[in-house]
Amino acid sequence: MSMVITIDGPAGAGKSSAAHALAQRLGFEYLDTGAMYRAVTLAALRAEIDLHDQTALTQLLVGLRLELQCFSTARTSPGPSARLR
Repeated sequence: MSMVITIDGPAGAGKSSAAHALAQRLGFEYLDTGAMYRAVTLAALRAEIDLHDQTALTQLLVGLRLELQCFSTARTSPGPSARLR
């Protein structure tokens, strides 16, 4: 049986820092889902899509492929998601 822990809260509240620390303490892998949202936003901006145009965003998402990886909390260097921050 696998366990998933999610943390919700407002932007800038320290969710990623708390999640990373918790994952490290519990020996879990850490998946930065915030990077997923930033990647979608970046793709929309690069495609010059109005972020309020739900139809255009939906069309973008249909053809968008994102690959997120879990990283060991033992990493000492920033992972790929750090480039999206």
